Amino acid sequence: MKNLIEIAQIITKKKIRKIEIFDEHYLQNKSSKFNDFYEGLIQGKFKNDRDAAEHLYQSTPKDDKYRQLKSRFRKRLLNTLFFLDVNRPSASNYEQAYFTCNKEWTLVKILLANQAIGAATALAEQILTTALQFKFADVIVNSCRILREQAAVSGDYKAFEEYDEHIKQYANVLDAEIRSEEFLQRVVINYHKPPNKREDITERIDIYCQALDSLTLQYDSPVVRYNKYLVWTYRYEILAEYAQMLRVIQEAEQHMQENPNYHQSEKINHFYQKRLAAHLHLMDKNGVQISQQSLTAFTPGNKDWYTFQEYRFLLSMQVENYACALKTYEEVVSLPKFKRTGHEIQDKWEIFGYYLNYAVQYLMPNSDEHLQKLKVLKIKKVTNENFEFTKEEFIYDVHNVIVQILFAIQSGRLSIARELIINLKPYINRQLRKEEYFRMINFLRLLQQLQKAEFQLEELSNVEKYKDRLIEESTFSYRGMVAELEVIRYEHLWALILERLKE
Repeated sequence: MKNLIEIAQIITKKKIRKIEIFDEHYLQNKSSKFNDFYEGLIQGKFKNDRDAAEHLYQSTPKDDKYRQLKSRFRKRLLNTLFFLDVNRPSASNYEQAYFTCNKEWTLVKILLANQAIGAATALAEQILTTALQFKFADVIVNSCRILREQAAVSGDYKAFEEYDEHIKQYANVLDAEIRSEEFLQRVVINYHKPPNKREDITERIDIYCQALDSLTLQYDSPVVRYNKYLVWTYRYEILAEYAQMLRVIQEAEQHMQENPNYHQSEKINHFYQKRLAAHLHLMDKNGVQISQQSLTAFTPGNKDWYTFQEYRFLLSMQVENYACALKTYEEVVSLPKFKRTGHEIQDKWEIFGYYLNYAVQYLMPNSDEHLQKLKVLKIKKVTNENFEFTKEEFIYDVHNVIVQILFAIQSGRLSIARELIINLKPYINRQLRKEEYFRMINFLRLLQQLQKAEFQLEELSNVEKYKDRLIEESTFSYRGMVAELEVIRYEHLWALILERLKE
């Protein structure tokens, strides 16, 4: 009761009249500007402040009404974070516990700041019990520092030594976790760079892997172990040793299954995605079936689900399982949430749809049957005027042109294919950076040689160097970056084009 009195006194002195949050009741008020702003954000209507200000007030972002609304809106959003539903089915016990511990730790700090020592100590003890169960090193250290201080004040020598021991033990664990995070981050910061700009990461990553192996042996921490598995996974991916990459992922998944107390859906889903990436690079047809089994672990419509479906679609296309590609495409674009996603996801799946139309119409047995299930997309026509690309969108337009060329060649409209290839020439020379678009450049060079030969194979020349660059100098590598996107690998596309022209 004493603790409740302390808390009630704080509330009485410093309470506010109203807690401003976004809950179900508030969001039913469709006439509210807050609601309008909220709906516009989650539906992807606003790309920037200019869009939002124009929609809400027909003004610029500098308008006082918009700036005031945005400030109050942000405060309401942040307040709502304290009331998130952590008991959702997709959250694991580990994730729920970590969120709850951190939220309650914030309450401990608020209670201490208001001199509610008894209530803060009692809550810190509850937090510590949960933190020890799940080995949350940071939470354990923070809680024990408060509890050790109160044990000293009260003269409880036994409790003081107990909390001190926890601090000494888990401070070392926390230090190991921080070091493991550093190793992972050093790998990630180089992972997204082009291969020729990864500095000496391929040499240093072995040092990181060995250090993480050592840390795992010294400290029983789920954080250190997860980072160890992930760094090893990145190592084999960077070195294109995909069979070894699959072995590490299998070991990671087995450990998570054997230690359900530390199961984290977000982390295991990350390994599912990495496993699918390995199957994609190996062009392993079995990966399609395996991906179907893993798909149930993802929540439809969230970011990880779209990423997983993207790799699943690409694998299906590249192993020529066009039925699965069609099924995956329909699952994504028919999802009600898809229309509310950002333009980046929608643009990418629009390009996927173009290639899928080509595959279903010309590469798939019994295509008439499957065409009835596929919404035939109207591919936007490209002229010289379209070649003023923005940095974010130009690569999608290039893929659009490539698909148009494929359709034109397949249907025998070679004059149209010739015009499209000519349109690409100034763009290839000036806008494609060699270090990022090396494979695309060489494929487009092959198309240029085909156009120069007037699509006559007997006149075709000077193509071997471009083919060799695709096959020998730069193997396919996709890390989710648009610059590396190949729905059908370029060497396969080239073979399909030649096969069609031989008929």
